[in-house]
Amino acid sequence: MSGPSLRELARSLGLSHTTVSEALRDCPRVHPKTRERVVKAAEKAGYRYNPLAGALMSEMRRSRAGTFRGLLAILDVDDPADRTSPANRFHQELTAGATERATELGFKAETFAIAKQNLSLKRLDTILQSRSIRGIFLLPVTVDPDLSGLDWSHYAGIYSDYHIQHPALHTVCSNHYRSMLLVMEKLHRLGYRRPGLVINRPHDERLLYRWEASFLAYQTHRSVTDPVPPLVEEDATRESFGRWFRKTKPDVVLCHNTEVLEWMKAEGAEIPSTHGFCCLNTLSASVPCAGLDLRPRLIGARGIELLIAQIHRNEYGPPEVPNNTTLIAAWQPGPTLRGQAG
Repeated sequence: MSGPSLRELARSLGLSHTTVSEALRDCPRVHPKTRERVVKAAEKAGYRYNPLAGALMSEMRRSRAGTFRGLLAILDVDDPADRTSPANRFHQELTAGATERATELGFKAETFAIAKQNLSLKRLDTILQSRSIRGIFLLPVTVDPDLSGLDWSHYAGIYSDYHIQHPALHTVCSNHYRSMLLVMEKLHRLGYRRPGLVINRPHDERLLYRWEASFLAYQTHRSVTDPVPPLVEEDATRESFGRWFRKTKPDVVLCHNTEVLEWMKAEGAEIPSTHGFCCLNTLSASVPCAGLDLRPRLIGARGIELLIAQIHRNEYGPPEVPNNTTLIAAWQPGPTLRGQAG
């Protein structure tokens, strides 16, 4: 904060420091003309309001505690009832990681479920501003949402997925490309030479084809002599999988859906003695298996760190150049690959 103090600014305007503070926070209790006069005077005097300091003093007055630094919103746009169980588990882990890290850094994070609570953006905007919430951590959304109805001049935002356009925000997510390279190298060291990828087309499109691109790039640059073409379908069935499996003869299958294990067995595969299976997101696995832990708790924690850093720098509104922070997944051994039972 530079220039005069809040009380000095209030004295120069002939107003109470509470009125000036509320005017700088766009509190609806302040008359618009008064708010305009306060803002112009603050700008002329070189005063810059620190929203964290305002929230801190407010909370200290309520609780007499000195550890609170501010409120954050975790925004869930979709209705959990419309998501699959694995997707809901992923959202829950993201939320847990974000909430825990916020608490460690002196913030309180509260979840707002737009669809479930039937919240309009206008109503949400009013709630966030009335509670001096300046940071929004946005959970993954099925389709690119339009959140331009919020007054983003008041908020810093982080989206926990690859990209968002309305508005374009900084993002944090798993590094699917590097994680696939990790898997392919791991399988090669375990002796597998014909890995086959089975992936849902809409899922692949949503991630801008990173799983598939990395899989194909590895085969090209590792000079695989007889590469297995991936099975990419909107909704693979046992029949379509069986035709692909018999034709391409993979010795290990990479997939999100652990139901494929039963399809492999129906084709004569014995797991893990003759064939292997690798789950691309072990959080979605219905049975124990080897694969990737995408570490959603860590993604949630890192997202909150990035969000709080923006608030500390007074960076509000959509960034001029959105950044994408990615975290590589962790390898998780399991009984569906040779030598990986533990």
